[in-house]
This record gives sequence, C-alpha cells and structure tokens, in this order.
Amino acid sequence: MPSEWIIKRDEKLVLQGEWTLSNYKQLKNAAQNYSQPNDISLTGIERLDTAGAAVIVGMIGIEKSRAISDWAGELPLEQQALLKRIAEAMDAPIEAVQHSSNRLTDALASIGEHMAGLWSQQRQLLAFIGLVIATLVQVAFKPKRWRITATVAQIQQSGLNAVPIVALLTFMVGAVVAFLGATVLEQFGATVYTIDLVAFSFLREFGVLLAAILLAGRTASAFTAQLGSMKSNEEIDALQTQGLDPVELLVLPRIIALLVSLPLLTFIGMMCGLMGGALVAVLALDISTGQFLYILQKDVALNNFLVGMSKAPIFAFVIAVIGCLEGFKVSGSAQSVGSHTTSSVVQCIFMVILIDALAALFFMEMGW
Repeated sequence: MPSEWIIKRDEKLVLQGEWTLSNYKQLKNAAQNYSQPNDISLTGIERLDTAGAAVIVGMIGIEKSRAISDWAGELPLEQQALLKRIAEAMDAPIEAVQHSSNRLTDALASIGEHMAGLWSQQRQLLAFIGLVIATLVQVAFKPKRWRITATVAQIQQSGLNAVPIVALLTFMVGAVVAFLGATVLEQFGATVYTIDLVAFSFLREFGVLLAAILLAGRTASAFTAQLGSMKSNEEIDALQTQGLDPVELLVLPRIIALLVSLPLLTFIGMMCGLMGGALVAVLALDISTGQFLYILQKDVALNNFLVGMSKAPIFAFVIAVIGCLEGFKVSGSAQSVGSHTTSSVVQCIFMVILIDALAALFFMEMGW
C-alpha cells in the first residue's frame, strides 16, 4: 500500500519524507504493512528523530539496523548513529537481569548494611551529645534562661511517678536473689552469706541497672513520643521560627530531670532490694533483722554503694540523650513515631548494659 512516506519502485521500498514524532501514528500505520523487506532505501528521508528511528528499526529488524553502515552508507552519519543506538536499546531486555542470590554474600551484605547504619547512628549520637553539652555550658552561666518549671515537671514525671514501680520491682528481685543464693549456699552450710550476696549485687549492680532499664522503657520512650509528636505537628519548626532553641527548651530540662531522678531512684532501688533480701532472710533463713544489719555493716564496705551510685548520672545522661535524639529524628508519620520510640528503648537498654559491663571491668581492674 503506497503512502506518503513509503513508496515502491522496481521491487524496492523507498522511505521518504519526515520520520519524526509529529507523524508517528501515520508512520506506524504505514510501516505495519512491511516486515523486514529485502531491498530498501533510506535516501529519501529528510528528517529523522528517535520516534521515526524506532519505526524503521521495527520494520527492517534489529540486525539489519546494526549493520546500517554496510548497506546504507549514503545516509548521514548522525542518522546512522541514531538507528544503531535505537537498535541497541530495543535489543536490550526490558527487565533487569536478576543475578542468582548467594546466601553467604547476602548475609555479608546484610551485616555490612547494619554495621554502616550502626556507625552512622553512633556518629549522630556523638554529635548530638556535643550539641547538648555546648548548649548546657552556654545556659549554665545565664540563670535567666534556666527552665526551672519545665525541669521540675519532668522530675515529677520521670522520677516521682516511677518510684512505685522501681521500689516494687527491686523488692521482688531482691527476694528472688536471696532465695536463689540461699538455695545454693545451703549445700555448703553458708546460708548466712546470702546477706553478702544480696548486698553486693544490689549496691554495685542491680539497684542502678534495674532503675536504668525501667527508665529506658518508661521515660526514654515517653521523651521520643513527645518530641516525635511535636516534630510531626511542626511545633519544633514553629519554635525555631520564633527564634527559640529546641535543645535549650526541650532537651535540657529532660536531661537535668533524669540526672536528678535516676540517682534517687537508684538509692530507692538499693534499699528496696536489701529489704526484699532481709524479708527472705527473716522468714526463710531464720536470720534476725539485727543480725542482717550487723553482717551488712561488717562485711559490705561503703565503696560498693559509691560504685553503684557513680553509674547513675552516666546512665541518666545516655538515656535522656538517646530518647530526645530519636524524637528529633521522627520524619512526620505515626509509623515513624512508633519505630523511633521502639528504637530509643532498644538503644537505651543496649547502651546501659554495655556501659555497665565496661564499668564492671574497670572497677574490677582498679580494685574498687
């Protein structure tokens, strides 16, 4: 079927006219009547773009289009290059080739991704700690900028409201430790050393560790949810627009509150743990309260109490900083608030246990 763009002369197809996008529909209809003709001439083409080149390649075939220089050398070099490039593109697979997965390489790649993410997370944490310390130093010498009301409110929420759960948990753990210690030491006739076991464990480790873990799950998650909600509602952006520093206004009161609350909760946890151990000693081990207090005073040195209390400010600072940082990292959706809240709790517990283990090794080497 002769057309404006394809004519037949002496058993030879001749392409002519403008093979461009504006004529694509007509070109497509004209070319569908010819499939890979044996003899074809492109000398009559006046203009050629990618749309027209795609029609030509579809008509004459990919292999013949790649060899365009062999049989259509009179065609301008630009048009030859365009036809070759379109042929290569049409010959490429539409879907990307899926490489066969290897469990070992996939596992190593996953480990690498997690390590890179962990490294980036720790860098952000260190940078945020530096920002908090710098802001704290600036505010410390300017009493007018102290947020007394906000700090007291945070102390009540994170400290006073947490006293019942901390006291109950440490009391029960103290009783459990005393029961387990008595069960083992009874075999050696040394049940009286259960008092030392409870005292050393709670004064050095369990008192501060249990209080810190409870605050990590209770307070750090609250910090992240509160700041994350403010970030989602663009309240933090509004504060910055008004010239207020979110770190000074929102972060410092929470950090100072935990620095006050956690040592107090640690002390309460130590006392309640000892009370739980004393209750078991009186009821199950026939050890009087006076004997319990005498052995406690005689065998347990003051440095054990100081070692436990010295960890509380460090744990409090780490928990508060991580909780606030994860709140600032919320992207704006409810799902982001939930994921970062979970992340803050996990990070806080991990960091608390890690720091506690390092501190235990340090104090052991120092002989404290």
